[in-house]
Amino acid sequence: MAGHSKWANIQHRKGRQDAARSKLFSKLSKEITVAAKMGDPDPEKNPRLRLAVKEAKAVSVPKDVIERAISKSQAGEGDDYEEIRYEGYGPGGVAVIVEAMTDNRNRTASTVRSTFGKHGGNLGETGSVSFMFERKGEIVYPVSAGDEDTVMMAAIEAGAEDVESSAEGHIVYTADTDLAAVSAAIEEQLGEAESTKLIWKPTTTTELDLDGAQKLMRLIEVLEDDDDVQRVTANFEISDEVLEQLSA
Repeated sequence: MAGHSKWANIQHRKGRQDAARSKLFSKLSKEITVAAKMGDPDPEKNPRLRLAVKEAKAVSVPKDVIERAISKSQAGEGDDYEEIRYEGYGPGGVAVIVEAMTDNRNRTASTVRSTFGKHGGNLGETGSVSFMFERKGEIVYPVSAGDEDTVMMAAIEAGAEDVESSAEGHIVYTADTDLAAVSAAIEEQLGEAESTKLIWKPTTTTELDLDGAQKLMRLIEVLEDDDDVQRVTANFEISDEVLEQLSA
């Protein structure tokens, strides 16, 4: 989403990417292990695992790390992990979805609830904010993949639902159940995508001023730093003016 994309750029410019990268590798490895445990260890026969491996490769997770994560699933690791979704409101009334994978539900729930409370948010019940999002597949291509018409035509032929093109690149949206098939079809025409994953796409957004943006970013940072949290999605928007102030 636009807000999260902007925040990722801010983190990158501030030099936080190294620590975040290590944390991301660990979380992607966990997803690969669980995906392989829940289905066939062969990515070609397991759509969820195939997507997890594609996402890992997109951020340059080493091949041996990916293979080791798959091997762990066959050794019994990943048996105890439970997938849980938490929903709540952050500063400024922004809707926040937290996706976690944990071997201790009580520990994770306590940590997530405490984090929301300490950073100006409130954890709600399941379903309290997810109605403001749609579950979609997201395929990201760089500007170099082609002009807007070229990418749009390739996406339509592949069975995608929508395309958003900008100076930063192209985002192709699909139905959540069609992501694997559409990504395979579109890559035949445009080549390897930068990113292929399932997302929560907001149907409505909340714009934040500088104070609200700073508080929300801190909440997201702390949540994402937790080992049990796989990803955080929020329906915020930041103006270019506020973005520049955050980047300073």
